[in-house]
Amino acid sequence: MIQNADFKFAGDRRGVLLIHGLTGTPAEMLLLGKRLHREGFTVHGVQLAGHCGDEADLLATSWRDWYASVEQAAERLRGDVDHLFVAGLSMGALLALLLAAERPELVDGVGVLGATFRYDGWNMPRIARLSFMLPLIKSLGFARKRVFMEEAPYGLRDERIRGHVSSAMQSGDSALAGLPGNPWHSLADLHMLSTHVRRRLERVRAPCLVAHAAEDDVANVRNAYLVVSHVKAPVELLLLHDSYHMITLDRERRLLADRLTGFFARVAGAGADSQPVLATSS
Repeated sequence: MIQNADFKFAGDRRGVLLIHGLTGTPAEMLLLGKRLHREGFTVHGVQLAGHCGDEADLLATSWRDWYASVEQAAERLRGDVDHLFVAGLSMGALLALLLAAERPELVDGVGVLGATFRYDGWNMPRIARLSFMLPLIKSLGFARKRVFMEEAPYGLRDERIRGHVSSAMQSGDSALAGLPGNPWHSLADLHMLSTHVRRRLERVRAPCLVAHAAEDDVANVRNAYLVVSHVKAPVELLLLHDSYHMITLDRERRLLADRLTGFFARVAGAGADSQPVLATSS
């Protein structure tokens, strides 16, 4: 049964829509949401269709359903604010980019956090690296019950936080820590989403802050450089050297939150005609 796990914080006329990753939950965006709200932003952590339930709930949805969750939430939030920003983690980063590409009138800026076009990090097994085969497997109806189980370090360099997340995942509370594994058919949809977004990156014109772990265990940093090199928008690149994939929860979560909050504040304050300077930070 799907639980309601989204969160909302009322603030000023600057809104931020936060998007979690595949098999994840809004909880992985909560600390970031609280930091943004302390600076006055109105924040909504959206819950993607099929998430915060069991594997059957997730498998009943596709990437188009996940994107529809984002688009509908953005439309609602945009009616309450003068500036709308969107930030996503992992697959959520792809959905954020897709919204900016497809609905530019809605989006004033994008936080691209640990973008995952491919599972090519140093801790990924062969099946994850061969994800391009999964859409064919899904189309043939094979392997519906197969699951790619996550393994330590679970995208977290901080051992204390890793322990908390691992315990929550094994407890079965999918609204708190998400599912412990990724169904193959859902990974197939992620691959289809990835292809769809890559073909539309040049449509992204809203300023982007691209943040990625330099030693990402799930998605190699080349995923971040793909965004930097293809979007037709001003970009700031933040490389994090003491985190793994889950950068909203890991050791540099405060640095990330500060940088993203400042980035959105500058864009909102500068107005539509001003553009941030391309920058690389370490």
